[in-house]
Amino acid sequence: MLNESTKTEQPSNENPDGNSSQIRSNQDRLTEEQRLVHREEHLREHQQKSSGMGGRFISILIVFVLGIAATLFFLRLASSGGPLSNIASLILDRTLSYNTSAPAVVDKIQRLQRIETVSYSVDTVVEGKHTNTVLPDLLFGDRILLVVHGQAVAGVDLSKLKPENVHVYGRTVTIDLPPSELFLTRIDNTKTRVYARSTGMFVQADPNLEGDTRVTAEDQIRQSAINDGILDTARQNAQSSVQTMLSGIGFTQVTVK
Repeated sequence: MLNESTKTEQPSNENPDGNSSQIRSNQDRLTEEQRLVHREEHLREHQQKSSGMGGRFISILIVFVLGIAATLFFLRLASSGGPLSNIASLILDRTLSYNTSAPAVVDKIQRLQRIETVSYSVDTVVEGKHTNTVLPDLLFGDRILLVVHGQAVAGVDLSKLKPENVHVYGRTVTIDLPPSELFLTRIDNTKTRVYARSTGMFVQADPNLEGDTRVTAEDQIRQSAINDGILDTARQNAQSSVQTMLSGIGFTQVTVK
């Protein structure tokens, strides 16, 4: 009898952990390849944008240079006196114009408002006192001396200028300014002080005497400034300022009264 031997097949000894590692390795390589592809695409886009901006900049630069060259060319033609000089002059020539109507001149001057053209400073001594016609000041008098520093400011209020005060003939203009004014008279309290104060033996010091004396000092400063010709100086300075302004806007002959 033949003995039949049965062969039993042995199960496969494949390692599942090795297969998992190989799968992960393949996935990592795929991810890295995708990253490299994205980077190359990003670099190409950046290069395209950079080249586009560079091209626009070069185009603008070329146009700018050509514009300068064309301008210089026409300037040379205009000064050469050749047959093309008339064309160049028509292209490059500018027309000079002035708005010199009387209302326009009045408006320009009125915008200056009040011109403070001169400032007058004065230092003076002002006396204020109460006296008795019968009894001596030693007994019933009240006296104060103030050392006063004051200021007076004068000028011309150009807002009072009227159209009938302005006469325009081409580029010739004649203007009658409003009268000069004393805009401000004030006492500088920081520099004004009481120099002396005396009160009689039988009276009390008047608390209002110093304030009344300051008012008198302000009137005295105003009158002193007027006597010294501050209004005339203010008018002369205003005339000079207006004349300079009108000459600057195109008038060749200006008369300011």
